[in-house]
Amino acid sequence: MARSRSSRTNGPIPAAAVALIATTLLSCPDAEVPAAKGCPPVETRAPNARDQRPAFAGQTRVCAVRSDVAFDVVVLAKGLEKPWSVEPLPNGDLLITEKPGRMRIVTAKGEIGEPIAGVPAVDARGQGGLLDAALSPEFATDNTVYWSFSEPRQGGNATSVARGVLSADRSRLAEVRVIFRAQPAYDGDKHYGSRLVFAPDGMLFVTLGERSDKQMRPQAQKLGSHMGKIVRIGPDGSVPRDNPFVGRAGALAEIWSLGHRNVQAATLDPQGRLWETEHGTRGGDELNLIERGRNYGWSEVAYGVEYSGAPIPNSVTAREGIEQPVYYWDPVIAPSGMQFYTGDAFPAWRGNVFIGGMKATSLVRLTLENDRVTGEEHLLTDRGQRIRDVRQGPDGALYVVTDAANGELWKIAPRG
Repeated sequence: MARSRSSRTNGPIPAAAVALIATTLLSCPDAEVPAAKGCPPVETRAPNARDQRPAFAGQTRVCAVRSDVAFDVVVLAKGLEKPWSVEPLPNGDLLITEKPGRMRIVTAKGEIGEPIAGVPAVDARGQGGLLDAALSPEFATDNTVYWSFSEPRQGGNATSVARGVLSADRSRLAEVRVIFRAQPAYDGDKHYGSRLVFAPDGMLFVTLGERSDKQMRPQAQKLGSHMGKIVRIGPDGSVPRDNPFVGRAGALAEIWSLGHRNVQAATLDPQGRLWETEHGTRGGDELNLIERGRNYGWSEVAYGVEYSGAPIPNSVTAREGIEQPVYYWDPVIAPSGMQFYTGDAFPAWRGNVFIGGMKATSLVRLTLENDRVTGEEHLLTDRGQRIRDVRQGPDGALYVVTDAANGELWKIAPRG
Protein backbone atom coordinates (compact mmCIF):
# COMPACT_ATOMS: atom_id res chain seq x y z
CA MET A 1 0.00 0.00 0.00
CA ALA A 2 1.74 3.18 -1.19
CA ARG A 3 1.11 6.67 0.16
CA SER A 4 1.84 9.98 -1.46
CA ARG A 5 0.80 13.52 -0.69
CA SER A 6 -1.08 15.93 -2.96
CA SER A 7 -2.59 19.34 -2.31
CA ARG A 8 -3.37 22.35 -4.48
CA THR A 9 -2.34 20.32 -7.47
CA ASN A 10 -2.83 23.00 -10.14
CA GLY A 11 0.15 25.20 -10.93
CA PRO A 12 -0.13 28.91 -11.75
CA ILE A 13 -2.10 29.79 -14.85
CA PRO A 14 -0.27 32.04 -17.32
CA ALA A 15 -1.32 35.66 -17.29
CA ALA A 16 -1.91 35.50 -21.05
CA ALA A 17 -4.80 33.13 -20.41
CA VAL A 18 -6.79 35.91 -18.76
CA ALA A 19 -7.77 37.35 -22.13
CA LEU A 20 -9.43 34.10 -23.13
CA ILE A 21 -12.24 34.52 -20.64
CA ALA A 22 -13.20 38.11 -21.25
CA THR A 23 -16.79 37.07 -21.91
CA THR A 24 -17.10 34.74 -18.92
CA LEU A 25 -15.83 36.72 -15.95
CA LEU A 26 -17.74 35.33 -12.99
CA SER A 27 -17.22 35.93 -9.31
CA CYS A 28 -15.55 33.00 -7.58
CA PRO A 29 -17.17 31.58 -4.41
CA ASP A 30 -15.98 33.07 -1.14
CA ALA A 31 -14.65 29.70 0.02
CA GLU A 32 -12.41 29.38 -3.01
CA VAL A 33 -9.05 30.89 -3.86
CA PRO A 34 -9.02 32.36 -7.41
CA ALA A 35 -6.32 30.75 -9.55
CA ALA A 36 -4.97 34.09 -10.75
CA LYS A 37 -5.93 37.72 -11.09
CA GLY A 38 -8.77 37.98 -13.60
CA CYS A 39 -10.08 34.51 -12.75
CA PRO A 40 -9.10 32.62 -15.94
CA PRO A 41 -10.46 29.15 -16.73
CA VAL A 42 -8.66 25.83 -16.30
CA GLU A 43 -8.86 25.17 -20.04
CA THR A 44 -6.82 27.67 -22.09
CA ARG A 45 -6.53 25.79 -25.39
CA ALA A 46 -8.60 26.86 -28.36
CA PRO A 47 -11.93 25.01 -28.66
CA ASN A 48 -12.40 22.46 -31.43
CA ALA A 49 -15.59 24.22 -32.53
CA ARG A 50 -14.23 27.74 -32.76
CA ASP A 51 -17.38 29.31 -34.19
CA GLN A 52 -19.72 27.99 -31.50
CA ARG A 53 -20.81 30.14 -28.58
CA PRO A 54 -22.36 29.13 -25.23
CA ALA A 55 -26.08 29.68 -24.77
CA PHE A 56 -25.53 31.59 -21.51
CA ALA A 57 -22.69 33.03 -19.45
CA GLY A 58 -20.88 30.37 -17.46
CA GLN A 59 -21.96 27.43 -19.61
CA THR A 60 -18.31 26.67 -20.37
CA ARG A 61 -14.84 27.78 -19.18
CA VAL A 62 -15.85 29.24 -15.83
CA CYS A 63 -13.34 30.46 -13.28
CA ALA A 64 -10.54 28.16 -12.30
CA VAL A 65 -10.60 27.80 -8.51
CA ARG A 66 -8.40 26.15 -5.93
CA SER A 67 -9.78 24.74 -2.71
CA ASP A 68 -7.62 25.28 0.34
CA VAL A 69 -7.75 21.56 1.14
CA ALA A 70 -4.81 19.32 2.05
CA PHE A 71 -5.25 15.63 1.34
CA ASP A 72 -3.34 12.39 1.04
CA VAL A 73 -3.67 9.96 -1.83
CA VAL A 74 -3.28 6.38 -0.67
CA VAL A 75 -2.78 3.76 -3.38
CA LEU A 76 -4.83 0.95 -1.87
CA ALA A 77 -4.35 -1.56 -4.68
CA LYS A 78 -2.52 -2.08 -7.97
CA GLY A 79 -2.81 -4.73 -10.66
CA LEU A 80 -6.54 -4.34 -11.34
CA GLU A 81 -7.33 -5.02 -15.00
CA LYS A 82 -9.30 -2.12 -16.48
CA PRO A 83 -11.36 -1.41 -13.35
CA TRP A 84 -14.65 0.26 -14.32
CA SER A 85 -16.49 0.82 -11.07
CA VAL A 86 -15.72 1.21 -7.38
CA GLU A 87 -18.65 0.74 -5.00
CA PRO A 88 -17.95 1.25 -1.27
CA LEU A 89 -19.40 -1.38 1.04
CA PRO A 90 -20.87 -0.47 4.45
CA ASN A 91 -17.90 -2.01 6.31
CA GLY A 92 -15.32 0.09 4.43
CA ASP A 93 -14.31 -2.51 1.86
CA LEU A 94 -14.70 -1.77 -1.87
CA LEU A 95 -16.53 -3.74 -4.56
CA ILE A 96 -14.65 -3.43 -7.87
CA THR A 97 -15.68 -4.39 -11.38
CA GLU A 98 -13.05 -5.14 -14.02
CA LYS A 99 -13.95 -4.69 -17.66
CA PRO A 100 -12.93 -8.21 -18.83
CA GLY A 101 -15.75 -9.63 -16.68
CA ARG A 102 -14.54 -9.94 -13.11
CA MET A 103 -16.03 -8.59 -9.89
CA ARG A 104 -13.96 -8.66 -6.71
CA ILE A 105 -13.65 -7.06 -3.29
CA VAL A 106 -10.66 -5.03 -2.14
CA THR A 107 -10.53 -4.66 1.63
CA ALA A 108 -10.14 -1.33 3.35
CA LYS A 109 -6.51 -2.33 3.95
CA GLY A 110 -5.90 -2.93 0.24
CA GLU A 111 -6.08 -6.74 0.14
CA ILE A 112 -7.35 -7.87 -3.28
CA GLY A 113 -9.89 -10.71 -3.16
CA GLU A 114 -10.41 -13.47 -5.70
CA PRO A 115 -12.98 -12.95 -8.48
CA ILE A 116 -16.55 -13.42 -7.28
CA ALA A 117 -18.26 -16.39 -8.94
CA GLY A 118 -21.60 -16.15 -10.71
CA VAL A 119 -21.06 -13.16 -13.00
CA PRO A 120 -22.59 -13.83 -16.46
CA ALA A 121 -20.48 -13.72 -19.62
CA VAL A 122 -19.71 -10.29 -21.09
CA ASP A 123 -18.69 -9.06 -24.53
CA ALA A 124 -15.50 -7.22 -23.61
CA ARG A 125 -14.54 -6.02 -27.08
CA GLY A 126 -13.86 -2.31 -27.46
CA GLN A 127 -15.68 -0.35 -24.76
CA GLY A 128 -17.75 -3.34 -23.66
CA GLY A 129 -17.42 -5.62 -20.67
CA LEU A 130 -18.44 -5.67 -17.03
CA LEU A 131 -19.35 -2.07 -16.29
CA ASP A 132 -21.03 -0.45 -13.29
CA ALA A 133 -22.08 -1.90 -9.94
CA ALA A 134 -24.50 -0.64 -7.30
CA LEU A 135 -25.67 -1.95 -3.96
CA SER A 136 -29.34 -2.51 -3.29
CA PRO A 137 -30.82 0.23 -1.08
CA GLU A 138 -31.55 -2.65 1.31
CA PHE A 139 -28.09 -4.19 1.03
CA ALA A 140 -27.68 -4.40 4.80
CA THR A 141 -30.47 -6.98 4.90
CA ASP A 142 -30.72 -8.44 1.39
CA ASN A 143 -27.01 -8.50 0.30
CA THR A 144 -28.13 -7.80 -3.26
CA VAL A 145 -25.74 -6.35 -5.84
CA TYR A 146 -26.73 -4.88 -9.21
CA TRP A 147 -24.41 -4.55 -12.19
CA SER A 148 -24.48 -3.50 -15.84
CA PHE A 149 -22.64 -5.26 -18.64
CA SER A 150 -22.46 -5.60 -22.41
CA GLU A 151 -24.34 -8.84 -22.93
CA PRO A 152 -23.66 -11.06 -25.93
CA ARG A 153 -26.92 -11.32 -27.90
CA GLN A 154 -28.15 -12.74 -31.15
CA GLY A 155 -27.23 -10.10 -33.71
CA GLY A 156 -24.53 -8.51 -31.55
CA ASN A 157 -24.73 -7.18 -28.00
CA ALA A 158 -26.32 -4.52 -25.84
CA THR A 159 -26.30 -3.21 -22.29
CA SER A 160 -28.06 -5.35 -19.70
CA VAL A 161 -28.57 -5.08 -15.95
CA ALA A 162 -28.44 -8.06 -13.61
CA ARG A 163 -28.75 -8.59 -9.90
CA GLY A 164 -27.60 -11.30 -7.52
CA VAL A 165 -27.25 -12.06 -3.83
CA LEU A 166 -23.72 -11.89 -2.47
CA SER A 167 -22.89 -14.92 -0.32
CA ALA A 168 -21.99 -14.48 3.35
CA ASP A 169 -18.34 -15.32 2.59
CA ARG A 170 -18.45 -12.85 -0.35
CA SER A 171 -17.15 -15.48 -2.78
CA ARG A 172 -20.13 -15.88 -5.13
CA LEU A 173 -23.39 -14.44 -6.38
CA ALA A 174 -26.56 -16.51 -6.12
CA GLU A 175 -30.06 -16.04 -7.56
CA VAL A 176 -28.54 -14.17 -10.50
CA ARG A 177 -31.15 -12.72 -12.83
CA VAL A 178 -31.01 -10.25 -15.71
CA ILE A 179 -33.70 -7.66 -14.96
CA PHE A 180 -33.27 -5.34 -17.97
CA ARG A 181 -32.06 -5.74 -21.54
CA ALA A 182 -31.62 -2.66 -23.70
CA GLN A 183 -33.07 -3.00 -27.19
CA PRO A 184 -32.14 -3.34 -29.98
CA ALA A 185 -29.01 -5.47 -30.04
CA TYR A 186 -26.27 -4.17 -32.31
CA ASP A 187 -23.02 -5.63 -33.61
CA GLY A 188 -20.73 -2.87 -32.34
CA ASP A 189 -18.21 -2.29 -29.58
CA LYS A 190 -18.83 1.28 -28.38
CA HIS A 191 -21.12 3.49 -26.30
CA TYR A 192 -22.86 1.17 -23.86
CA GLY A 193 -23.26 3.77 -21.08
CA SER A 194 -23.72 2.72 -18.35
CA ARG A 195 -24.13 3.89 -14.79
CA LEU A 196 -26.61 2.63 -12.21
CA VAL A 197 -28.16 5.06 -9.72
CA PHE A 198 -30.82 4.25 -7.14
CA ALA A 199 -33.19 7.13 -6.51
CA PRO A 200 -34.59 8.01 -3.06
CA ASP A 201 -37.87 6.28 -4.01
CA GLY A 202 -36.03 3.00 -4.65
CA MET A 203 -36.29 3.16 -8.43
CA LEU A 204 -33.18 2.44 -10.51
CA PHE A 205 -31.83 4.75 -13.22
CA VAL A 206 -29.75 3.13 -15.97
CA THR A 207 -27.80 5.27 -18.45
CA LEU A 208 -27.42 3.99 -22.01
CA GLY A 209 -25.24 5.06 -24.94
CA GLU A 210 -26.46 5.33 -28.51
CA ARG A 211 -23.75 2.93 -29.80
CA SER A 212 -21.63 5.59 -31.56
CA ASP A 213 -21.89 4.62 -35.23
CA LYS A 214 -23.63 7.16 -37.45
CA GLN A 215 -26.36 4.75 -38.49
CA MET A 216 -27.25 4.28 -34.81
CA ARG A 217 -27.26 7.93 -33.79
CA PRO A 218 -30.87 8.66 -34.86
CA GLN A 219 -32.09 6.09 -32.33
CA ALA A 220 -31.22 8.51 -29.53
CA GLN A 221 -34.27 10.49 -30.66
CA LYS A 222 -36.59 7.50 -31.19
CA LEU A 223 -38.85 6.40 -28.35
CA GLY A 224 -39.02 2.87 -29.77
CA SER A 225 -35.34 2.31 -28.90
CA HIS A 226 -33.43 2.29 -25.63
CA MET A 227 -30.31 3.60 -27.36
CA GLY A 228 -29.19 7.05 -26.16
CA LYS A 229 -31.64 7.05 -23.24
CA ILE A 230 -31.77 7.08 -19.49
CA VAL A 231 -34.25 4.50 -18.30
CA ARG A 232 -36.01 4.11 -14.96
CA ILE A 233 -37.06 0.72 -13.67
CA GLY A 234 -38.06 -0.91 -10.42
CA PRO A 235 -35.50 -2.97 -8.49
CA ASP A 236 -37.06 -6.09 -10.03
CA GLY A 237 -36.96 -4.67 -13.56
CA SER A 238 -40.62 -3.65 -13.63
CA VAL A 239 -41.79 -0.39 -15.21
CA PRO A 240 -42.90 2.34 -12.77
CA ARG A 241 -46.38 3.58 -13.63
CA ASP A 242 -45.31 7.23 -13.44
CA ASN A 243 -42.62 6.97 -16.13
CA PRO A 244 -43.24 9.72 -18.71
CA PHE A 245 -43.92 7.55 -21.77
CA VAL A 246 -46.04 4.83 -20.21
CA GLY A 247 -49.01 4.21 -22.49
CA ARG A 248 -47.67 6.16 -25.46
CA ALA A 249 -47.99 4.20 -28.67
CA GLY A 250 -44.61 3.10 -30.05
CA ALA A 251 -42.68 4.19 -26.97
CA LEU A 252 -40.67 1.95 -24.64
CA ALA A 253 -42.12 2.45 -21.19
CA GLU A 254 -38.77 2.28 -19.37
CA ILE A 255 -37.54 5.54 -20.94
CA TRP A 256 -37.07 8.50 -18.57
CA SER A 257 -35.13 10.92 -20.83
CA LEU A 258 -33.77 10.88 -24.38
CA GLY A 259 -31.21 12.48 -26.67
CA HIS A 260 -28.05 11.24 -24.94
CA ARG A 261 -24.76 10.23 -26.55
CA ASN A 262 -22.73 8.10 -24.12
CA VAL A 263 -23.47 8.58 -20.43
CA GLN A 264 -20.71 7.03 -18.32
CA ALA A 265 -21.28 9.19 -15.24
CA ALA A 266 -24.41 9.79 -13.17
CA THR A 267 -25.20 10.54 -9.55
CA LEU A 268 -27.72 12.16 -7.22
CA ASP A 269 -27.23 15.62 -5.77
CA PRO A 270 -27.92 16.33 -2.07
CA GLN A 271 -31.55 17.06 -3.00
CA GLY A 272 -31.94 13.62 -4.58
CA ARG A 273 -31.99 14.86 -8.18
CA LEU A 274 -30.25 12.98 -11.00
CA TRP A 275 -27.27 14.59 -12.74
CA GLU A 276 -25.10 13.09 -15.47
CA THR A 277 -22.08 13.85 -17.60
CA GLU A 278 -21.79 12.39 -21.08
CA HIS A 279 -19.13 12.11 -23.74
CA GLY A 280 -19.25 14.47 -26.68
CA THR A 281 -17.30 14.10 -29.90
CA ARG A 282 -14.34 16.47 -30.30
CA GLY A 283 -15.72 18.99 -27.87
CA GLY A 284 -19.19 18.82 -26.40
CA ASP A 285 -18.80 16.79 -23.20
CA GLU A 286 -21.88 17.76 -21.19
CA LEU A 287 -23.08 18.14 -17.60
CA ASN A 288 -26.87 17.79 -17.40
CA LEU A 289 -29.52 17.96 -14.72
CA ILE A 290 -31.94 15.24 -15.78
CA GLU A 291 -35.66 15.87 -15.69
CA ARG A 292 -38.56 13.57 -16.41
CA GLY A 293 -39.38 13.17 -20.11
CA ARG A 294 -36.92 15.81 -21.36
CA ASN A 295 -34.91 15.67 -24.58
CA TYR A 296 -31.18 16.44 -24.32
CA GLY A 297 -30.59 16.79 -28.01
CA TRP A 298 -28.11 14.29 -29.41
CA SER A 299 -27.46 14.27 -32.30
CA GLU A 300 -29.68 17.10 -33.52
CA VAL A 301 -28.36 19.54 -30.91
CA ALA A 302 -24.75 19.31 -29.77
CA TYR A 303 -21.60 21.26 -29.09
CA GLY A 304 -18.28 20.23 -30.63
CA VAL A 305 -17.37 18.71 -34.00
CA GLU A 306 -16.84 15.24 -35.46
CA TYR A 307 -13.58 13.45 -34.67
CA SER A 308 -12.54 14.28 -38.24
CA GLY A 309 -12.98 17.98 -37.51
CA ALA A 310 -16.04 18.26 -39.76
CA PRO A 311 -19.31 19.69 -38.41
CA ILE A 312 -21.76 17.23 -36.86
CA PRO A 313 -24.28 16.59 -39.67
CA ASN A 314 -27.64 18.34 -39.37
CA SER A 315 -26.83 19.58 -35.87
CA VAL A 316 -27.07 22.98 -34.20
CA THR A 317 -26.20 24.11 -30.67
CA ALA A 318 -29.75 25.16 -29.71
CA ARG A 319 -33.25 24.22 -30.74
CA GLU A 320 -36.72 24.85 -29.33
CA GLY A 321 -37.83 22.09 -26.98
CA ILE A 322 -34.31 20.74 -26.40
CA GLU A 323 -32.54 21.08 -23.05
CA GLN A 324 -29.27 22.96 -22.89
CA PRO A 325 -26.43 21.39 -20.90
CA VAL A 326 -25.74 23.06 -17.58
CA TYR A 327 -22.07 23.02 -18.60
CA TYR A 328 -19.93 21.75 -21.45
CA TRP A 329 -16.27 21.20 -22.22
CA ASP A 330 -14.47 21.90 -25.50
CA PRO A 331 -11.85 20.38 -25.69
CA VAL A 332 -13.21 17.40 -23.81
CA ILE A 333 -12.36 15.87 -20.44
CA ALA A 334 -13.87 12.43 -21.36
CA PRO A 335 -16.01 12.08 -18.21
CA SER A 336 -16.54 8.78 -16.41
CA GLY A 337 -17.75 8.43 -12.84
CA MET A 338 -19.37 11.19 -10.79
CA GLN A 339 -20.05 12.04 -7.15
CA PHE A 340 -21.64 14.94 -5.30
CA TYR A 341 -19.67 15.28 -2.08
CA THR A 342 -21.74 15.21 1.12
CA GLY A 343 -19.29 13.89 3.71
CA ASP A 344 -17.62 15.27 6.81
CA ALA A 345 -14.00 14.51 5.92
CA PHE A 346 -13.75 17.53 3.60
CA PRO A 347 -16.18 20.25 4.80
CA ALA A 348 -14.88 22.70 2.17
CA TRP A 349 -15.96 20.32 -0.60
CA ARG A 350 -19.55 19.76 0.52
CA GLY A 351 -21.94 20.30 -2.37
CA ASN A 352 -19.16 20.08 -4.96
CA VAL A 353 -19.36 17.54 -7.76
CA PHE A 354 -16.38 15.35 -8.65
CA ILE A 355 -16.04 13.81 -12.12
CA GLY A 356 -13.47 11.35 -13.39
CA GLY A 357 -11.54 12.81 -16.32
CA MET A 358 -10.03 10.21 -18.65
CA LYS A 359 -8.79 12.49 -21.43
CA ALA A 360 -8.09 15.19 -18.83
CA THR A 361 -6.17 12.65 -16.67
CA SER A 362 -7.52 14.36 -13.59
CA LEU A 363 -10.27 14.40 -11.01
CA VAL A 364 -12.45 17.33 -12.03
CA ARG A 365 -14.10 19.33 -9.24
CA LEU A 366 -16.95 21.72 -9.96
CA THR A 367 -18.55 24.24 -7.62
CA LEU A 368 -22.20 25.03 -8.23
CA GLU A 369 -24.68 27.67 -7.18
CA ASN A 370 -28.37 27.69 -8.16
CA ASP A 371 -27.73 24.78 -10.54
CA ARG A 372 -25.03 26.67 -12.43
CA VAL A 373 -21.30 25.92 -12.44
CA THR A 374 -19.29 28.67 -10.76
CA GLY A 375 -15.79 27.17 -10.57
CA GLU A 376 -13.65 24.33 -11.92
CA GLU A 377 -10.55 22.64 -10.57
CA HIS A 378 -8.54 19.72 -11.94
CA LEU A 379 -6.98 17.61 -9.18
CA LEU A 380 -4.38 14.81 -9.37
CA THR A 381 -3.06 16.09 -12.70
CA ASP A 382 0.49 15.29 -11.60
CA ARG A 383 -0.32 11.55 -11.73
CA GLY A 384 -1.22 11.47 -15.41
CA GLN A 385 -3.83 8.73 -14.93
CA ARG A 386 -7.17 8.24 -16.69
CA ILE A 387 -9.76 8.30 -13.92
CA ARG A 388 -12.64 5.93 -14.59
CA ASP A 389 -14.78 6.22 -11.46
CA VAL A 390 -15.07 8.18 -8.22
CA ARG A 391 -17.28 7.39 -5.22
CA GLN A 392 -17.68 8.67 -1.67
CA GLY A 393 -17.17 6.09 1.05
CA PRO A 394 -18.99 5.85 4.39
CA ASP A 395 -15.88 7.39 5.99
CA GLY A 396 -16.20 10.52 3.85
CA ALA A 397 -13.11 9.68 1.79
CA LEU A 398 -13.23 9.64 -2.01
CA TYR A 399 -12.33 6.40 -3.78
CA VAL A 400 -11.03 6.41 -7.34
CA VAL A 401 -10.15 3.73 -9.90
CA THR A 402 -7.90 4.34 -12.88
CA ASP A 403 -8.55 3.17 -16.42
CA ALA A 404 -5.51 1.03 -17.20
CA ALA A 405 -4.48 -2.56 -17.83
CA ASN A 406 -2.60 -2.25 -14.54
CA GLY A 407 -5.29 -0.18 -12.88
CA GLU A 408 -5.15 1.25 -9.38
CA LEU A 409 -7.54 1.97 -6.53
CA TRP A 410 -6.91 5.22 -4.66
CA LYS A 411 -8.23 6.62 -1.42
CA ILE A 412 -8.35 10.42 -1.08
CA ALA A 413 -8.41 11.30 2.62
CA PRO A 414 -7.66 14.37 4.76
CA ARG A 415 -3.95 14.89 5.34
CA GLY A 416 -2.76 13.83 8.73
